[in-house]
Parts: sequence; C-alpha cells; structure tokens
Amino acid sequence: MTQPTLSRQVAGLEDALGVTLFERTSRALLLTQAGTELLEHFRSMGDAANRISLTATGQSEAVTGKVVISATNGMATYFLPRVFKDLRTRAPELQIEIIASNENSDLRRREADIAIRHRRPQDENLFAKRLRDTAGQLYASKQYLDEVGRPSSAADLSKMHFVGFDAPEQRLALMASRGIELTTANFNFLTSSVTLSVALIRQGLGIGILPVDIGDAYPELENPFPDFEQIEIETWLVAHRELKTNPRIRLVFDLIADRL
Repeated sequence: MTQPTLSRQVAGLEDALGVTLFERTSRALLLTQAGTELLEHFRSMGDAANRISLTATGQSEAVTGKVVISATNGMATYFLPRVFKDLRTRAPELQIEIIASNENSDLRRREADIAIRHRRPQDENLFAKRLRDTAGQLYASKQYLDEVGRPSSAADLSKMHFVGFDAPEQRLALMASRGIELTTANFNFLTSSVTLSVALIRQGLGIGILPVDIGDAYPELENPFPDFEQIEIETWLVAHRELKTNPRIRLVFDLIADRL
C-alpha cells in the first residue's frame, strides 16, 4: 500500500476500535500499550487468513495463474531454467516467479508455493520430497594454480587464498575437520552467492567450494586437492500440504522432482 492509503486504514481501524494503536511522531509510528496488547490477536487473524488462502488455493482446478518458487541463487541459476523449458511446453499459460535467495521463504505465510532447500524441513505442515543429493568439492582456476602452484598437501592449501563463505569463521571447523587449517585471513573475497563465487573462482581470485554439478561444467576449473573429503549436500523439494491438491502447483512440483 502507499503511505496515504495505509494511514487512512490505520485511522479507520482506530476509529472502529475506539483506541489509539499508534503514537505518531515526525518520522515513525510507535505502538501504544493498547496496540501492543492487541498485536497477538491481529497476528492470529493473519494466520487464519493465510490458512483460508492455502485451503482455497489447494482446491483450485485451473492449470493457470502464478506459482512462486523459492530456491538458492545457485539452484535458481544452474538447475531450474532447464526445468522451466519443459514446463513452458506443458503449461504455457503458467506464470512462474522465482525468489532466488539463500533465505528460507515462509511457505505457511505464502511467501512461496514451492521451495528448494538443502535441509529437511521440521514443520509437519510441510510436504517434502528428497531429491538427488550432490556434493561440494574444492575448485580453482587453472590460471590461479599455474601462478601459485598446485598444493601437494593440506598444509600447502592452508597458505592459499579462498573465496566464498560470507561468514568464514563459521566454516573454519568444517575445513579443519578435513585437515585444512584456515583463518579468516585466507578469505579475501566473501559472498553467500554461488553464482558470484563461480565468477570469482573463474577469475583466478582463489579456491572455493562448489557443488560438483556446477564446478565440473567449467573446463577452466579443476580440483586443486583431490584428497579433500567432499561435502555432502542434501536437496529437498518442499510445499505446504494443502497445496498438493492444486493442479498447477502439483504440476510444477512433480516436474521439478522428476527433472532434479
């Protein structure tokens, strides 16, 4: 909503309830005590509205409309386009929106209809299907290795530059468990984006960990240390249980499951 529309909605709600929900300052709206006390009730109403929407969407029979898919930027870039090519042939009237983000979309709040995640969901209201697992391994450009030399031991690796890991301090234990002792000083370029990691590694800016399906696709990259123990990567296809009866979402769900 625009700000004037939202202000009118808030004022109308306050008039209807006979309470002041917000204190208005020159720069913000602050919840009053009454607003704070009512907040949980409003949240319950919002959850109920979401459940109504989920149930109604699940009963729709038309294979038209929009399906929102949430996936990491790596999955969205390297794996989903070929699925969508088949989907366009099967259901040309469908509109697909892709949320390419490493943050999990809230399926229960309809932030997405379908999600691809690398961890099994714990919510019992979600329907999950495990897809083919993959693995992550080390990759570096041949140009970079020609310049600095190919490591012959884990100790050699510990002296080299790495890219990726937006929070490297959280991954150091993982590398140490595989015999590679690194510090944050080894990481000159940090990103949570797989697509950007690929670009940085291809430019010869250091070693990174990529899913083998992605890294092997670039002939200018190689595994600098084959003794490195690969990292197992689970892949789960997830949707809300009430969406299983919706033809358009079921079509997209089944096609992704089949192709991946």
